[in-house]
Amino acid sequence: MRETEAQTRVEAREVSISAGGVFLKGDLALPERARGVVLFAHGSGSSRHSPRNQFVAQRLQETGLATLLMDLLTLREEEEDARTARLRFDMGLLGRRLIAALDWLAEDARIRDRPVGCFGASSGAGGALVAAAERPESIKAVVSRGGRPDLAGDSLPRVQAPTLLIVGSHDTAVIEMNRQALERLRCVKELVIVPGASHLFEEAGTLDVVAKLAAAWFIRYASTA
Repeated sequence: MRETEAQTRVEAREVSISAGGVFLKGDLALPERARGVVLFAHGSGSSRHSPRNQFVAQRLQETGLATLLMDLLTLREEEEDARTARLRFDMGLLGRRLIAALDWLAEDARIRDRPVGCFGASSGAGGALVAAAERPESIKAVVSRGGRPDLAGDSLPRVQAPTLLIVGSHDTAVIEMNRQALERLRCVKELVIVPGASHLFEEAGTLDVVAKLAAAWFIRYASTA
C-alpha cells in the first residue's frame, strides 16, 4: 500500500493474466474507491516497465483511476520481437491479449463494475482500438500517446469509444498517420498536438501535458461520478 501525492491510498500488486495459452505479467494499482480502470497497451511489450507509462499511470491514480500496466508479449516473444519487430505490429494478437485482460478485470469484484479505458502507446494504440472495436460494451474510452492508430485498419470505423489522439509537434510522420486514422473514426474523437514534443515526449513538461489530457478524457468518458 502506498499513497500518491494527492494522498490517495493505492494498493499495488503484480498479477498474472492468462491469454491464449500464455501468461502475461502485469502491475495493478488500485486506489480506494476507484472511479474507473485504465488498461495500458504498449506495442513492444514493455508497457509494465516503460517509465513514460509509469509516469502517466501514477498521475491517473492520483485522480482515483485504477491502472493495469501489462506486458503484451512474453519474455520469449519480446526476444523474438527485438530481432524481427514482427509481433509489435500484429494487431490481432495485441487486441486479443487486451481482451483477455478485460476478461481478467471483469473477474475482480472490486473493479468489475467500474468503467474501463485503454491507454495505448506506439503500435499498442492500434491494438487498443482493435480491442475497443471488438468489445464496445467494455472499453468506454481510448487515449493514444505518440501512437499508431492507423494500424487498427478496418477496425477504426467500428470503434464506439470516445478516442483522444495525442502527438508531439515534432513527430511529423506520426502526426499524418494520426490524421488519417482520425478521418476513419466514427466515434467522438479529438487530435491534440503537443507543442515542442517529440515522439517519446522527453522534453520538459510535455509528458505531464499528456497525463493531464489523458486524465481529463478518462474522467469524462470512463469513470463514475
